[in-house]
Amino acid sequence: MSLVTPDSGLLFWMVIIFGLLFFLLAKFGFPIITSMVEKRDSAIGKSLKDAKEVEARMSALVEEHSKMVEEARKEQSAIMKEATEAKKALVEQAKVEAREEADKILADARIRIAAEKESALRDVRREVALLSVSIAEKILRKDLSSEEAGAEFISKMIDEAAKTSDKLS
Repeated sequence: MSLVTPDSGLLFWMVIIFGLLFFLLAKFGFPIITSMVEKRDSAIGKSLKDAKEVEARMSALVEEHSKMVEEARKEQSAIMKEATEAKKALVEQAKVEAREEADKILADARIRIAAEKESALRDVRREVALLSVSIAEKILRKDLSSEEAGAEFISKMIDEAAKTSDKLS
C-alpha cells in the first residue's frame, strides 16, 4: 500500500470520513465559528465607529482648546496693555505729585529763608542802633562834660533840625 497512489478502498473510506466530518462541522462547528467571526466583526466595526467618534470629539476639543488658548492670549495681551497704561499713569501722577511737593517745599523754604533774613536784619539793625546809641552816649558824655559844649551841641542840633524840616517842606 502506497500513500502516493492509494487503493480504492482507502479512497472510499477517506471520502466517507471526510463527508462525515464535513457534515458534523457544517452542522455544529461552522455556525459557531461564523457566529464568533460575525461577533468579532461587529465588535471591530463598533470599535472603529467609536474610534471615529472619539477622533471627531478629540478634533473638536483640540479646536476648542486652540480657540480658548487664542482668547486667553488676547485677554493676556489686553491685561498687559491695561497694566502698562496704568503703570504709566501712576508714574506720571507720582511725578506730578513729587513736583508739586518739591515746589511746596521750595516755597516754604523760601518763606522761611525770607523770614529768617528779615529776623536777622532786625537783629542787626537793633544791634547797630544799640551800638549807635552807646557810641553817641559815650561821645555826648565826653563832649557835654562842660556846659558850654552842651549848649553849643544843642543849638547845633536845633539848626540841623530846622534845615531838615525846611527841606521836607
